[in-house]
Amino acid sequence: MIVDYSETYIKEILKEVKTIAVVGASANQDRDSYKVMESLIQHGYQIFPINPNEEGNLILGQLCYADLSSVSAEIDMVDVFRDEDAVIGITKEAIKIGAKVLWTQLDIISEEASELAKKAGLKVIMDRCPKKELAKQ
Repeated sequence: MIVDYSETYIKEILKEVKTIAVVGASANQDRDSYKVMESLIQHGYQIFPINPNEEGNLILGQLCYADLSSVSAEIDMVDVFRDEDAVIGITKEAIKIGAKVLWTQLDIISEEASELAKKAGLKVIMDRCPKKELAKQ
C-alpha cells in the first residue's frame, strides 16, 4: 500500500481537528509518543492519552485513559502509536466512538484498517507524524 497524501489534505485535517486521542501514549519523555503529544499540546490541541498501563495517571498534565471508549469527550482524531497488528482493533473502536480521522504514525500501515475506516466515513492518514507535518506549516 502506497500512502501518498497531498499537503492540502494533511493541512485541512490538522486545521479541522481540535481533540486528539493518542493511542499508545507514554509517560517516558524519550518516547516519540510523548514528544508528539507535547508538540500537539503546544499547537493548541486537546489531547487524550490512551494507555491501559497508565490509566488514571497524568501524562503532560493530561489524564490517561485505558481505551478510546473511556473518554467522555468527543474525539476528532485518533493518532496510533501501536504495532500494525493492533491497528484494526483501534480502528473499530475509533469508528464506534465517532472519530473523524484515523492517523497512524511513521511505519504503521494497515490496508485493512484504512479500508474499514474509509468505509465508515473517516479520513485516513497512515505512515505520517503530525508533529513533523505541523512543523512544515
